[in-house]
Amino acid sequence: MTKDRRIHEKLLKYIIEVTFLDKDVIKDDTLLFEEGIFDSMGLLFLIDFIRDTFHIDTKDNELLVENFASVNSIAAFISKRIGFEESKKLVISDK
Repeated sequence: MTKDRRIHEKLLKYIIEVTFLDKDVIKDDTLLFEEGIFDSMGLLFLIDFIRDTFHIDTKDNELLVENFASVNSIAAFISKRIGFEESKKLVISDK
């Protein structure tokens, strides 16, 4: 299983657990906020989950609809940030 797939699976599992919805209800492109699955408190808990699980601190300027609209967009955001953090470590270790 690829890193991106593992991220996606962990994220989907978390969303299903905290919303108590059936896994068939939440699709990869389900609009989590527009469909009322998450609200502002749900976003705060999601950000905590991302920090605790993936060791990513979400910055204020990253709190954009396109980063948190669906499972796909959140997983892409996490993957991008993990890639950025890994590349920063490589640059630092090269010095």
